[in-house]
Amino acid sequence: MANSLKIIGIIPSRYASTRLPAKSLADICGKPMVQHVYERAKQSHLLTDVVVATDDERIEKAVKQFGGNVVMTPAAIQSGSDRIAYAAQSISADIIANVQGDEPLIEPRMIDEAVQMLVDDNSAVASTAAKKITSPDELHNPNIVKVVLDKNMYALYFSRSTIPFVRDARASAEWLNHATFYKHFGIYVYRAEFLRKFSSFQPTMLEQSEKLEQLRILENGFRIKVAVTEFDSIPVDTQEDLEKVRAKMGMD
Repeated sequence: MANSLKIIGIIPSRYASTRLPAKSLADICGKPMVQHVYERAKQSHLLTDVVVATDDERIEKAVKQFGGNVVMTPAAIQSGSDRIAYAAQSISADIIANVQGDEPLIEPRMIDEAVQMLVDDNSAVASTAAKKITSPDELHNPNIVKVVLDKNMYALYFSRSTIPFVRDARASAEWLNHATFYKHFGIYVYRAEFLRKFSSFQPTMLEQSEKLEQLRILENGFRIKVAVTEFDSIPVDTQEDLEKVRAKMGMD
């Protein structure tokens, strides 16, 4: 069925990142970060094509230099999903995957797992990916977003806080013995018609509080299906993250 669908990966790439400005152009083993993301997305078996959506001519130039497809979007757009929704206006597609521009280590098979959720379930309008947490450090790190799932693998809530809260744990190190925790990866897959609807919603209270755009979907009464993956990644939010990625790629 996937062969009959046009599935486009769009990489939102903003220049003025708050914590690490110009991170899309940060050098990682001789390539800008956006190129690493683009090349990994191109390795997906389910994506028909990949496009970078940016607000900056420097990123546009870099993408064109490595032969990538790029679409310019207004700088005033704040969230990645709003940026891909704008870019998608000029793109014909059945399904659109938002592959975050700060995920240079994203596993192409993780992208496929998230996309497969919509291919297999016609009732699902959006999907994402998560992995079981096994480290206490990840569990209590607010930079790692946690997600709680229902029995049908739909997200109940996303938070930077540790959820679910384990009341009976005597110490934080015991939490993993009492419940299953999942960390969320910043890949979002949408049916094209739902992406248009989503972009028309105003930012919501929980979204603005947690700084998590996916909460806008839940607050408006829609559901997000979650693919539980075995793959991992390191999103680049800080200089420390960037150095971790450089070290890992240098060793591979």
